[in-house]
Amino acid sequence: MHSAKMPRLNSLRLKVLLAFVAGTVLSITLLVVAAVVVLQGPMLARMDLAGLAEDMVGKVRFDGSGQPVGLDADGDKLAWVFDSLQRETAYRLLDEAGNAALLSAAGAPFWPVGEGQPRLARGRFDFEHRGLAMHGATEPVVHKGHTWYFQVAASTRLMTLLHRVALPLVGAGITVFSLVLLVSFGVCAYVTLRYTLKPLREVSESAAAISPRSLHARLQTQAVPAEIVPLVDSFNRVLERLERGYRVQQEFLGNAAHELKTPLALIRAQIEVGGEGAQHRDALLADVAYMTRQVQQLLLLAEASETHNYQFGTVRVQEMADEAAAYLQRMAEAADVRLVVSADVDGVAWWADRGALFTLLKNLLENAIQHAPPQTEVRVEVLRDGLTVRDWGPGVDGAQLPLLFERFWRGAHRRDHGAGLGLAICQEIAQAHGWQLSAERAEPGLRFRLSHAPVP
Repeated sequence: MHSAKMPRLNSLRLKVLLAFVAGTVLSITLLVVAAVVVLQGPMLARMDLAGLAEDMVGKVRFDGSGQPVGLDADGDKLAWVFDSLQRETAYRLLDEAGNAALLSAAGAPFWPVGEGQPRLARGRFDFEHRGLAMHGATEPVVHKGHTWYFQVAASTRLMTLLHRVALPLVGAGITVFSLVLLVSFGVCAYVTLRYTLKPLREVSESAAAISPRSLHARLQTQAVPAEIVPLVDSFNRVLERLERGYRVQQEFLGNAAHELKTPLALIRAQIEVGGEGAQHRDALLADVAYMTRQVQQLLLLAEASETHNYQFGTVRVQEMADEAAAYLQRMAEAADVRLVVSADVDGVAWWADRGALFTLLKNLLENAIQHAPPQTEVRVEVLRDGLTVRDWGPGVDGAQLPLLFERFWRGAHRRDHGAGLGLAICQEIAQAHGWQLSAERAEPGLRFRLSHAPVP
């Protein structure tokens, strides 16, 4: 039950929708909190009065001589408020000397007197009238070269009452707006995500349909969102590597079957002929030994191709080269070839699998011994950043150098009839370690070069 719910909880569409809902809810919450804080404090009242004063300035009416005579038609529409609420609100127009040129119905007693009055500078001010806290605002107006000052005031309790009446209306407006926003944008987001993610579902279905019989297929990116295209391209590159690996394995199996078929046919023919004697027995044993060597190298190649089979550690390269030379000493003596190991720097150490490095060196030396003429040497040189293995044999043509590391390829001058897998195993080991193994003509002979950065 848990595994069945995980894909839905991990849905990109669901996450985007939840993020949208969370953002909307957070925005609504912040708006409500801001509205409550502003409406409960005096700041909004002062801002309202400043805005009212600025608006009322444009409603002052002047006569031909430039003297104020009242408010225009729009101003008269608001006059009833000042007439009806004379104790709570009032306005006046002052000249440059602070004398009242216009007064609302509350008259001059409404306004404060004393030091600092009548506060002709633009801005907000506070005072008391009959024990009530008042908020006021001043706004200058210039007419025919003269400056006049329009002042408007209202009690704190009146502004608070207006705001408390307005708060439910504001809250209702926010709620309606939020619901409309949530529904409309939620539906749009759902539809958009549905059609946007549709190409991803199609790509997923195409990927699920790929099998070993259709590894050549690739996922299309034409309708895929631009953000997902790199992922699809990476998957296509993975498919290309898988296809190459699969083709190589198929070719490898075919070559292995072909290589094993010949000695099996020979063994069967010898058994059917039913010969007797030591010569017949030796021939059978030679064919069995050849097949055994092929099977062992096939298993070793399969093991070398899997990196998880390696156990890495610090390995002294010259010690491993000496061990490989000692292991093949009898083979070298039988071929009348001398093995030489030298190092230009002492104590060179690599981070490697000890057994794999031994196999690599053994195969390189064995290949060199099989191609080296009698009375010559095979030399291993341990360098600071790699090593080389060289023989003084006939070498190979330049066109054949890329074929040396192919599976089942055999040189023309080797003494035995190996399976042609030794150098392929070396290449697999080198690649698993991140090394670079190459071959070059040495004139005379052949030189294998293994490049590696030493352990610090």
